[in-house]
Amino acid sequence: MALEATFRHLSVCLHHLHDALNALQVTMGDKPPDDESALADGLETVVLDLMGTLHEMRKAGLNARKAAGHPLDLDKARRSLTTCQERFHRIEQQFTSDLLAYEKLRELARLGKERRAWLHWSTAVKQGIEQCQPPLELTSAALAACWQELAERLGTTNISVQSTNVGQQIRVPRSRAEDLEAEGVT
Repeated sequence: MALEATFRHLSVCLHHLHDALNALQVTMGDKPPDDESALADGLETVVLDLMGTLHEMRKAGLNARKAAGHPLDLDKARRSLTTCQERFHRIEQQFTSDLLAYEKLRELARLGKERRAWLHWSTAVKQGIEQCQPPLELTSAALAACWQELAERLGTTNISVQSTNVGQQIRVPRSRAEDLEAEGVT
């Protein structure tokens, strides 16, 4: 796949990840009225943090996509892709430890069993969390493809310049120099 198309695909994957996290955020906001839950508030905070990091990631992804277009700026594409990758690792780690962890899912199920008003909410949130996994996996694969395309492109534009002196020194063999002087060339 061409470099520009690979970065475009990353933007599409980031859009799908945004849609999934946004849907999860909307689901979390649909809590039972007149009842509070520390678990619900904590999960909502995690999703807000993820959305903020994803915003930064999408901005970096857009910058990388622009740099991969015309005119091509491989260094800017690399730097922007690095930022995008760092944000993705933060999202992936936080998602796994704060939403997908067994303990969190167990607490979510327990909330639904112990407080019947929360059963629908906890079931919907669990499904929302599960629906975020495929976009995360696709985004990871898209990032890997971008790195591969970028590495291949950088590998084909290998230029080496070596300078050992300042200025030029031209040496002409003595006999040829005399011939040139005779012709009026100095």
